[in-house]
Amino acid sequence: MGSLFLVNPPVTRLSPRFHFKSNQNRSTKTNFAVLRRGARCAANMTTDGDGSYSYGNTLKFPRMNVWDPYKRLGIMPDASEEEIWGARNFLLEQYAGHESSMESIEASFEKLFMNSFVRRKKTKMNLKSRLRNKIEESPSWVKRFVDWFELPPVDVILRRLFLFGFMAVWSVVNSADAGPAFQVALSLASSIYFLNDKIKDVKKAIALGFGSLVLGWFVGSIVVPLIPATLLRPTWTLELLTSLFCFFSLFFSCTFLK
Repeated sequence: MGSLFLVNPPVTRLSPRFHFKSNQNRSTKTNFAVLRRGARCAANMTTDGDGSYSYGNTLKFPRMNVWDPYKRLGIMPDASEEEIWGARNFLLEQYAGHESSMESIEASFEKLFMNSFVRRKKTKMNLKSRLRNKIEESPSWVKRFVDWFELPPVDVILRRLFLFGFMAVWSVVNSADAGPAFQVALSLASSIYFLNDKIKDVKKAIALGFGSLVLGWFVGSIVVPLIPATLLRPTWTLELLTSLFCFFSLFFSCTFLK
C-alpha cells in the first residue's frame, strides 16, 4: 500500500481561493511592469525652455533663431523649388521629434514657398504689361491688326482644339478610303457657327469662315510640296495634307478672332 502511494502520489486539488489569489498576483505584477515602462518613457521626455516637448535622444535644430529663411534651411538664395523641398524634407527627417525645430523648419519653408509663388505671379504680370506696352508703342497698323484678335478662356480653346483635332485625325485615318471633303465641310460649318455665336452676324461669320478655309488651303498648297516625299506615307495625298492646314485655319479663326 505504501509503495502504491509512492508510485502514484495522490493528486490534491487547489481551492478556488488559491487560484484567485495567484491570478491577482500575476495581474498586479503586470500592472506594475506597465507603470514602470510608462515612467521610463516619461523620464526620457524633456521640456525645452520654449515649452516644446522632445525625447532624450532627439537632436535640436541649431539654426532656429536664424532670421534668413535661406540660411536657416542651409540653401542658397537662388535655390530652385526642388532644392527647397529637398532641404525641408532632409531637416524634418533629421530633427523629427523636436517640436520647436520642426516648427522652425516648416515656417522657413512656407515663407520661401510663398515668396516663390508671389515672384512667379509678378513675372506673369510683368510679361503681360510688357507685351501691352510693346503693342501701345507699335505703329497704328499693328494696333489695328492686334485688335482683330482676343484670348478666350482656356476651356473654350481646349474644346475647339479637340473638335478640329478630331476632324484632322479622322481625315488621316480615313485617307486610304476617301478624301477629307466631308470632314472639311463639317469643320467649316462648325467654324461659321462659332463665329456667328461670337459676333452675332451670319453674313460676316460666313465670310470669315470661307476666308479662313481659302487661306488655309492656299498656305497648305504652298507648304506641302516643300515637304520631302520620304517623310510622307503613300496614302497622304496633297489634298489630305492641305486639308490639315484648313483645319488649323478654321480653328484659329473661330477661336481667336473677335
